Amino acid sequence: MNNQSLRDIKKKTTACALADAAFELALERGLDGFIVEDIVQRAGYSRRTFANHFSCKEEAVVMAAISFQGTEEYNHVIAEIPENTPPLDFLYHLMKTYLTTEVLWKMRKLILLSKKKPSLEPYILSGFHHLQVMAQETLRDFYLGRYPEGYTHLLVGAAYGALLPILDGSLNVLLPDPSESESSGAMTFEQYLDSTFSYLRNGFESSYPLNQTTNENSR
Repeated sequence: MNNQSLRDIKKKTTACALADAAFELALERGLDGFIVEDIVQRAGYSRRTFANHFSCKEEAVVMAAISFQGTEEYNHVIAEIPENTPPLDFLYHLMKTYLTTEVLWKMRKLILLSKKKPSLEPYILSGFHHLQVMAQETLRDFYLGRYPEGYTHLLVGAAYGALLPILDGSLNVLLPDPSESESSGAMTFEQYLDSTFSYLRNGFESSYPLNQTTNENSR
């Protein structure tokens, strides 16, 4: 391991510690109940260090939900995927690996916080874009030009775009949360993800409800 790698690891560890402290404070006090000084005191760093990683407390709070710390597991999953795996199946494995119960739980808390404090929304969308770019780069590195760049952008955009209705709360999808009881009227996130990739794999017009509507309208 070279010095650059050690620096990168240290930088990421520091950013995660600051983000986690900001997220904890947001849950405990609400977004208006703390300042940057509270974050650095809890995390054990200086304000200057905070400024080197984040522009404001809102950005730090959101980063706690999207930062990925299971790099070894992530790399192991990628290494186990056969080279001839179609990009759609590859992306499905990536999303299943990254979107863990903890990440989804934090995302749900972010949604609840953003409803009370809309200033979080731009940072949530920015963080979501970061996840999209990370997936695009992973696909590009795995397939090494075997697919056009535009293809991977469209594929990742479609898959991750399906998560936006969950982030803005317009779809009733049950995210894992040990503090809440399950709602019988909502599909689970796993069901929603499987449904999304089924549409992407088979086409939207192949679904029964859409065909049924078309047939009824033609009568």
